Amino acid sequence: MTGLSKWFAFGHLPTHLQEVSKPIGELAAKLEAELPDSAEKTAGMRKLLEAKDCFVRAKLDTQKP
Repeated sequence: MTGLSKWFAFGHLPTHLQEVSKPIGELAAKLEAELPDSAEKTAGMRKLLEAKDCFVRAKLDTQKP
């Protein structure tokens, strides 16, 4: 497990944010388990984390009055 894996957790989020975060967290766990450790895997996981953060913020933007 990489140090990045903890940032894909979603259970602590409200339900409306879990809808966005959970599928990405599940994908991250699958990739973590199936791919060998390498610089490319780490780079990909960082980019996936960045994308997840953007998608969660996009969902937050839909909640504004």
